[in-house]
Amino acid sequence: MSSIADPDFRATRAHSSPSAYRTLWRWHFYAALFVMPLLVVLAVTGTIYCFQPQIEPLLYPQRFVVTPRTSPRLDEDALLASARAAMPPDAVPTTARIASRKDRSAEFIFRLPDGHKESVYLNPYDGAILGTLDVDGRFMQVDRMIHRKLLLGKPGELLMELVACWTLVMIATGVALWWPRETASLRAALAPDLTRRGRPLWKSIHATLGIWLAIGAFAFVTTGLPWTGSWGKHFKALATSVKLGSPPGSWGGLPMHSKGPGQPAARNTNADLHAATSGMDSMPGMTMDDMPLPQVPWAVGAVHVPNSPAAGAPGASPLPLGRILAQMRASGLTDGYDIALPTSPEGVYTVSYFPADPKLERTVYIDQYSGAVLKDIRYRDYGAVGKAISYGTSLHMGRYFGVANQIVCAAISLGLAMLAITGCVMWWRRRPSGALGAPARERAPVRMRGWKAALVVLGIVFPLMGVTLVAVWVADRVLFGRAAQPAVS
Repeated sequence: MSSIADPDFRATRAHSSPSAYRTLWRWHFYAALFVMPLLVVLAVTGTIYCFQPQIEPLLYPQRFVVTPRTSPRLDEDALLASARAAMPPDAVPTTARIASRKDRSAEFIFRLPDGHKESVYLNPYDGAILGTLDVDGRFMQVDRMIHRKLLLGKPGELLMELVACWTLVMIATGVALWWPRETASLRAALAPDLTRRGRPLWKSIHATLGIWLAIGAFAFVTTGLPWTGSWGKHFKALATSVKLGSPPGSWGGLPMHSKGPGQPAARNTNADLHAATSGMDSMPGMTMDDMPLPQVPWAVGAVHVPNSPAAGAPGASPLPLGRILAQMRASGLTDGYDIALPTSPEGVYTVSYFPADPKLERTVYIDQYSGAVLKDIRYRDYGAVGKAISYGTSLHMGRYFGVANQIVCAAISLGLAMLAITGCVMWWRRRPSGALGAPARERAPVRMRGWKAALVVLGIVFPLMGVTLVAVWVADRVLFGRAAQPAVS
């Protein structure tokens, strides 16, 4: 069935330009055709991950949950020694997770010789080994990787980034198609017309659901894009370069390295600072995003991890883990954080605190020999973009308002999945047998300068999106070139 024969389309023509409507409908169709199947994946995996704090203890109760005791917990060094004894001799401890609840186990992450990572869980009151888990095979980690990259590595990451960008097109064209025309009432447009039957009923439900979810969907996309592996990575670098993302000094010019006993303190002259800062793009070492930490705040992801150019002095002895915990307690951070352990003589203790409230985020580098705090990065040190994205991330993950935030995120996500279902039903009912069923394209060029300009801007801001926009435009004319026939009066 062609779009001209669609009674809903004929009804709309009286209130708007049929050419503009059909063009918007065609672009909405193409965006949805690509987005909707993967949007269901994003919605389901995102909803599951949103409830991670409640789900994981149910999945792994024997490893995660312990019975609180009146006796004090063992110190972290004794627990780490027990965990180390349970692992192969050449396994390297990389991360200590400091639990925030008394009924939670102690967890240490080890890097195995084959490169895999494995978590060891212990009862913090007696040091008993509760079990192990493959970090990458953990249910929530698999769910997260499906959400981010479909378990396809870099290609999947780029594909999901495209889904987010095309969702913006789908939202914009959907709102434009829904927008009440002339005599239509806004109140009526905000509720489905349940008196209809067949495809008109599905269309009414789809349009109403879509407009109620539009703001939430837009918020999901815009808060998720900064975390993508391609555009998000470059955006983070740009925000940092103009001092709007990571805090000043994060990319060089700071004496952030472990210093062995007896070594002279580093002195930073203006010339040294300039040289370090000007060469920061080629600065060696890992960034926070590369660290063996479950998650780090977005604003510090591009921060280079300290790496001393010289090994510790002869006889240098690293501080025990318990000393670092005591130091963090003295600074006001008691639990609920992760520590990346130094794995070389030049390394440092890296403390990462990523709570629900962005204003409490902290990243601390501690000299493994002297215990000196080399850098304590807090929310107040972030740039404007970093601060905004920190709040967006907390809302996106359903953490900021607690359970209420989780419920809102789940409702939006599952609502988007419902949109995919209703859109698929409408397409299936309308499409001609054996054909794609795309809305007919106008023979004559349609002006719509504002929309065209918006697509150009979108393609410039998101280059990968720009390439696919051109590809869709070419395919629309070469492969799906059916143009609309003049309406018969």
